[in-house]
Amino acid sequence: MNGNIGRWRLRARAGALAALSVVGVTGAGIAAADPAPSFAALLRQTEASPRVAILDAGVAQAEGLADQARARPNPTISVYGENFGGSSPYGGFGRTETTLQYNHPFELGGKRASRIEAGRAGIAVARARGAEGRVAYAYELARAYAGAEIADRRIALAQDEVEEATADLKVARALVGAGKEARLRELQAETELNTLQSALEAARAGRTVAFAELSALAGVETPYTSLSESLLDRLAARPATGPIDPLASVVVRAAQAERDAVERRIVVERKRAIPDITAQVGVRRLEADNATALIAGVSLPLAIFDRNRGNIAAAEAELRGAEARAAVVRLEARAAASSAQALIESADLRAAAAEHGLATAEETYRLARIAYEAGKSPLIELLAARHGLGVARGVILDAAAARLDARAGFARLSGRTITGDMLP
Repeated sequence: MNGNIGRWRLRARAGALAALSVVGVTGAGIAAADPAPSFAALLRQTEASPRVAILDAGVAQAEGLADQARARPNPTISVYGENFGGSSPYGGFGRTETTLQYNHPFELGGKRASRIEAGRAGIAVARARGAEGRVAYAYELARAYAGAEIADRRIALAQDEVEEATADLKVARALVGAGKEARLRELQAETELNTLQSALEAARAGRTVAFAELSALAGVETPYTSLSESLLDRLAARPATGPIDPLASVVVRAAQAERDAVERRIVVERKRAIPDITAQVGVRRLEADNATALIAGVSLPLAIFDRNRGNIAAAEAELRGAEARAAVVRLEARAAASSAQALIESADLRAAAAEHGLATAEETYRLARIAYEAGKSPLIELLAARHGLGVARGVILDAAAARLDARAGFARLSGRTITGDMLP
C-alpha cells in the first residue's frame, strides 16, 4: 500500500528524464523522435531557429540601411539639342546646338553625416532589440521546456490516481460481495474511477500539446517525445541571487536605444529642409559656326512650398513617444526588479508548504484506506482522502511551476538564461 501511495514520487521525478513514447489523445502511438536535449544544449541549438533568424535579419537590415546612408547622390548626364526643325533659318540642322552636360548634386548642411549617424543608431537599436528578443526567447523556451516536463508529471500523477482508484474499487467490490457494503458504494467507486480515467486522457492530450509547443518554439519539425533533463529538479535548490540593476536590463537599453535613434532621425529631417545645389558643366556644339564651347552653371531649388515641416513635426512627435515609452519601461523594470526577489522567496516557501501538505495528505489517505478495509469508515471518507491526496500532488506541481516562473523572470531581468548562462 505504501508503495502504491509513494509510487507517484518516483514517476514524477523520472517523468522528464525517461524516454517515453508519445501518447496521443486516443492512446495511439506516434512515430518516435529524439528526446529534447538539456535546456542549455537546446538553447544553443536554437541559434538556427526561425525565432532567432528573425532577430538576426533585423540586425542585418539595419546594417544594410546604415550602409546605404553613406551613399552620395548620383550625378546625371544629359544630352539635348536646340535650334532645329523650326522655321527658316532653323528649318534643318545647320544651326543646331547640341549640348552634352554633366550635373553633379552637392548636399549641404551635413545631410550625409546626419544620415550616417542615424544609420549607426539604427544598428544599435536592432542589436538592442535582438538582445531583448534573445532574452525573451530564452524565457519562453524555459517555460515551454518546464511545461512539457509538468505535462509528463501530470500523466504520472493521473496514472497513480487511476491505479489507487482501481485498487479501492476492488476493495469496495469485495466488501459488497461479502455483504458489508451496499451496491451503491461500488457504483460510487466506479464513478470515481471513470472520472479519474477521463482526467488521465486529458493529461495525455495536454502532454501532446506541451511537447508540440516546445518543438515549434525550438524550430524542429518532428515533435519531441521526451526530455533528457529535469529542469524543475535542477531549479529545486535555492540559487544565489543578488540585486538587479533595472537600468541595465536589456529592455531598458533597447528602449533607450530607440529613443536615441529617433533623436538622430529628427536631425536628418531638419537637415533635409536645407536646399542642395547642383553644379553643371558641359560641352556645346555650334553647327552654324562649326565651333565648340563650354557651358557651366549652378541650380538651387527655392524652398517656398516644401520645407519638410510635416516630417520634422512627425519625427518630433515620435521622439516624445519614444521618451514616454522609455520612461514607462524604466518604471516597469524598477518594479519588476524590486519584486523579483520577493517572488522567488514566496515560490520557495510555497514549495516547502506544498511538501508538508503532501506528507499530511499521504498519511490521511493511508489511514483512511486502512479504516475502510477494516470496515471502520465509510467509502465517502476514503474518496475524500484520495481526492485530497490528488489535490496535494497537484499543488506540488503548481508550486514547482511557480518557482520556475519566478526563476525565469529573475533571469530575464538579469539578461541571462534560467540556468545562469549569459546570452550573446
